[in-house]
Amino acid sequence: MIALTRLNGSRFVLNSDLIQTIESSPDTTVTLMSGDKMLVREGVDEVKELTLAFRARLIADAARQSPEGLVIATGQLWHESPAASLGIAARRAPHSLPDIDSDFESDRDSDLDSDLDRPL
Repeated sequence: MIALTRLNGSRFVLNSDLIQTIESSPDTTVTLMSGDKMLVREGVDEVKELTLAFRARLIADAARQSPEGLVIATGQLWHESPAASLGIAARRAPHSLPDIDSDFESDRDSDLDSDLDRPL
């Protein structure tokens, strides 16, 4: 949730997960996933920074509540710098992660084969 200011000066809190786009034309327009538009006093960069700071706090809170730390599962090698920039101690997963795309392809292919074997 981020606190923003309408053009008339009233403050409100917005669920930043609902933001689809942020534009400056010349007022800052925040377009929500629903299509609703909100005009705010904060600039595009400030809305972005507020959103990133909120998400970083969520990740940091989750890391503090997890005694074993966080394991980031992306299917790619973990780079230490993103976690360090958020102040989060990261550790590598104990085993390599499967290649999700190849598993999906083999599952899909076997499903297609079984569909072909079924009588109509």
